[in-house]
Amino acid sequence: MVRVGVTGHTNISPASVDLVYEALLAAIKQVCRERTPHGVTCLAPGADQLFARAVLAAHGTYEVILPAPDYRSRCCTPAQVPEFDELMARAAEVRHTGFARSGRAAYAAANATMLGRSECLIAVWDGGPARGLGGTAEVVAAARQRGLPVRVVWPAGSRRE
Repeated sequence: MVRVGVTGHTNISPASVDLVYEALLAAIKQVCRERTPHGVTCLAPGADQLFARAVLAAHGTYEVILPAPDYRSRCCTPAQVPEFDELMARAAEVRHTGFARSGRAAYAAANATMLGRSECLIAVWDGGPARGLGGTAEVVAAARQRGLPVRVVWPAGSRRE
């Protein structure tokens, strides 16, 4: 089993979803080779949820690190709730950071927990700077600082909304 963490953009354009999903699936297969993937994700909309689906397609499992109990209502629009709930139900394990409310500090704690439970990181990242505490660029930098291998996935033609 290979423990693979994920970070990435939440605002992947609808036209980019299939491109990013296929790139994630290929990256998971390359990182894990013949071993079973075990994903570690915060299950945010966008990259994290595409990653969870790709891990399942690669016959793996995943665990979810929730920043806080209110995360679902804070991270998901009403239209995104059914997918979040479905993927939560399919998680092998759910962990919590201990924060009472979602916010940048809780997101940063969830990302730190995710990195601590991962052997490598896949980043769905366009290479741009972080937009705040816990942003993709910041998580990539923290992973590199820890010495974790990082694979950046951003297929040609991908866009953010």
